[in-house]
Amino acid sequence: MRRAAARFRWFWREASGEATYDRYLAHTRGHDPAAEVLSRRAFERQRTDAQEADPREGFRCC
Repeated sequence: MRRAAARFRWFWREASGEATYDRYLAHTRGHDPAAEVLSRRAFERQRTDAQEADPREGFRCC
């Protein structure tokens, strides 16, 4: 049961995009530990702006 719950949690985080911030932190800290990282809110704002600016990333009708 725990294994199924862990798999579901992993799948949900990947599908919803929640895991992208964790990957961003790992990448940034791995390449330059002294680098300043974006807050989660700023990261999500930047990610959303980039998706809306590029029509290939996803379609948003409104």
